[in-house]
Amino acid sequence: MQTTLLKAKLHQARVTHAVLEYEGSCAIDGNLLDMAGMHEYEQIQIYNLENGERFTTYIIRGEPGSGIISVNGAAAHLAEVGDRVIICAYAHFTEAERAQHKPALIYLTEGNQVTHTSHAIPVQVA
Repeated sequence: MQTTLLKAKLHQARVTHAVLEYEGSCAIDGNLLDMAGMHEYEQIQIYNLENGERFTTYIIRGEPGSGIISVNGAAAHLAEVGDRVIICAYAHFTEAERAQHKPALIYLTEGNQVTHTSHAIPVQVA
């Protein structure tokens, strides 16, 4: 059996561009991709904290060190420059892999600079 788990997350990235007339995708700073273990053309889910939109697209590599998060094509209707988004990649794992898996969690500032990283989300308390 395989289980789909969170592979990597860019938490509270800021949208720097929303380009309607561009081939659909999401450009992400290459340094952030490398840090998160995310890959060009990989499917991602984007969750917009400002308007609640949730959508699927794929990654294109953005200029390393630029801080770019560009939501392109039809998805540009779902995010505006300055919106906070969570960008997640998922992967399929066997039961043995699942037991050992730790996601790459990258936490960002308003300028898309890394504040810290983690491999676990704290337990939510009531």
